[in-house]
Amino acid sequence: MTAEEYYRIGNQYRQQGNWQEAINHYIAAIELDAESPAVEAKAMLDDILNFYNKDAYNP
Repeated sequence: MTAEEYYRIGNQYRQQGNWQEAINHYIAAIELDAESPAVEAKAMLDDILNFYNKDAYNP
């Protein structure tokens, strides 16, 4: 598969809320093309996941 295909599949997983699979596909895209838009997408997901504070989350 191409970097673009991995990126698009990663986007589909992200929209479904399956962030781990999205990150895995973004990483695969980045390995094939270091200038892929997956670089920014992965960085945004990393920021979201690092921001999440389980101690402050109380449904």
